[in-house]
Amino acid sequence: MNHDHHLHNHSSKKENQAKAGRVEERMEEKALHGHSHAMHGDTRHHPPHNDHSEHGGHGHDHHRMMIEDFKKRFWVSFVLSAPVIVLSPMVQHILGYTLEVPYSMYIAFVLSSIIFFYGGWPFLTGLAEEVKKGSPGMMTLIGVAISVAYLYSTAVTFGLEGMDFFWELATLIVVMLLGHWIEMRSVLGASKALELLVSMMPAEAQVIRDGQIYTVKVEELRQGDIILVKPGEKVPADGVVVQGESYLNESMLTGESKPVQKVKEDQVIGGSINGNGALQVRVVSTGKDSYLNKVIKLVQDAQKTKSETQRLADKAAKWLTYLALTAGFGTFGAWLIAGAELDFALERMVTVMVISCPHALGLAIPLVVAISTAVSANNGLLIRNRTAFENSRNITTIIFDKTGTLTQGSHEVAQVVVFQQAYSEKELLRLAAGVEQNSEHYISQGILNKAKAEGIAVPASDSFNYLPGKGLEGTVEGRDVKVVGPNYIKEYNVQVPQSQAEEGVETVVYVLVEGQVIGYITLRDQIRAESAEAIKVLKANGIKNLLLTGDNERVAKSVSEKLGMDGYLANVLPHQKQEKVKELQQQGEFVAMTGDGVNDAPALAQADVGIAVGSGTDVAAETADIILVNSNPQDIASLILFGKATYRKMIQNLIWATAYNIVALPLAAGVLYQQGIMISPAVGAALMSLSTVIVAINAQLLRRQIK
Repeated sequence: MNHDHHLHNHSSKKENQAKAGRVEERMEEKALHGHSHAMHGDTRHHPPHNDHSEHGGHGHDHHRMMIEDFKKRFWVSFVLSAPVIVLSPMVQHILGYTLEVPYSMYIAFVLSSIIFFYGGWPFLTGLAEEVKKGSPGMMTLIGVAISVAYLYSTAVTFGLEGMDFFWELATLIVVMLLGHWIEMRSVLGASKALELLVSMMPAEAQVIRDGQIYTVKVEELRQGDIILVKPGEKVPADGVVVQGESYLNESMLTGESKPVQKVKEDQVIGGSINGNGALQVRVVSTGKDSYLNKVIKLVQDAQKTKSETQRLADKAAKWLTYLALTAGFGTFGAWLIAGAELDFALERMVTVMVISCPHALGLAIPLVVAISTAVSANNGLLIRNRTAFENSRNITTIIFDKTGTLTQGSHEVAQVVVFQQAYSEKELLRLAAGVEQNSEHYISQGILNKAKAEGIAVPASDSFNYLPGKGLEGTVEGRDVKVVGPNYIKEYNVQVPQSQAEEGVETVVYVLVEGQVIGYITLRDQIRAESAEAIKVLKANGIKNLLLTGDNERVAKSVSEKLGMDGYLANVLPHQKQEKVKELQQQGEFVAMTGDGVNDAPALAQADVGIAVGSGTDVAAETADIILVNSNPQDIASLILFGKATYRKMIQNLIWATAYNIVALPLAAGVLYQQGIMISPAVGAALMSLSTVIVAINAQLLRRQIK
């Protein structure tokens, strides 16, 4: 265990983690793009200045423009559809009223024409694109349905015997526009979330030129510039340290929970937070070549993937297209052969094609995806791989990394031991706190919290100095005080009395006054309060849980027993963790692995479901399927249960949308006509709308499935 001090800005880390919690509300924008690609047009990004807007500017504006376009088309179509519905002879017949308006059929025709060409344009272009690609699907069905309804109704208007479908045409387009508008709005958080990720970069940078320091915009930085990064500031660009020494908080970027020491020639990442030292950095990469933008691209690439269930919906839509077209033309031909009038045969064909329009199927999966993604993100679950998320229902064994997952990863004082009678425990703690108040490392915070709990007034100190990799020193009340780790003791061969600290269980720091060791303080990683409840929920759902750690057996056994876990695997090196996962898989287990996304990367990749705990976005973004931003073990239990609920909702919606068409199509075609059972165009349209409403309500119920 590393006992060395690191400077750590906790408030900044929490701030960044809060931002990260909303990053993947964006995760399904690409799924939506895939569903209604024909409406989205050119989605190329045009980066202004620093290329952060490559992902956060034009793309988001484009998405908002599309939402506004659908909103406008919806409201125009909605307003125009009202008189069309009121004037419809079919509606008048159903509701039992009569409205005599001169040229009512022609008024309905004009209004419906506007609705068809303006409101239905996205679907008509979508039909053309799908036909061009030879891959009929949702847009083909919608396009065919509204085209057939419009052409047939137009023919009726100008002399064909029959009843027009203008009101079904209008309501169909309005419902479809509303569905797409709602769906697109539900993923608008995506653009806002990536903007938050982009906002990790500061707006300005301090550039050193000709010995002078100038403030410039980050987008004006060029490769080779020397920038000054003051304590507590964010690093404005990727680069290499040319002068200075400090510790950087890279947790949001790399998943490394501890601040990382940076000295001359070390690389730094734009967006990381500087500790208490000043650095001069030579800029290596900016804009689209920066690490942060590569992370954003990883997120966007992940969004393009579709889950198995989504692909199943696409296949269902494709086959339903073939079925609807075949059934429609088959119905027309069959009734003509049976001796029916042309207008009746046409009406049956149009009815079949109109009600077969699968917007219930089209929204069955995307609505669940959009809702589950938003709900997950709000609860700190960032879904990269939807198939893995849905497969979480199959997990039989889950492996927990210990530090930072089941434990807090921050330490509390366990013991204060004094070697010299001239000092009391409180005095030792008081002197140590005097030096530690200058640092924000977790050890420092643990000591200061203990001093506060004991009611100790922390004395002022000066001449504070950071001892890289060894500890801290300063002058407290005129005395030289050092608080150091084992590295300092070994390097300077300091004689220390026998320690009673439990090696491997506790972190030890020694307190020296005027060069003499007066005692030591031990700090112990605390088990998270939520860990026990998480284990309890998993066991209640029949999921075996194991602790996997590089710590010694005493530590592993202690944590495992306190939490009531099913077992533990101790002294496991990082490269061995993957082998442990493989062994369990070979035993027939469906394994989920949780880890911090750094040392656990191979195991995360090997697991059936890889869960990166913490705000890891480097190795985690490459290997984990899901990222838990809040590092709360209860989120893992919630994730698995929510994954099950999400899959159930998808299947329920698919069954309902498909079953509706299976039942409605034959009845619309007139299979039971001789028995007096036949769906009229009005009933078909009503059933179609009801199907969509049920699917939408069922998807919304998913919000209740996660706590």
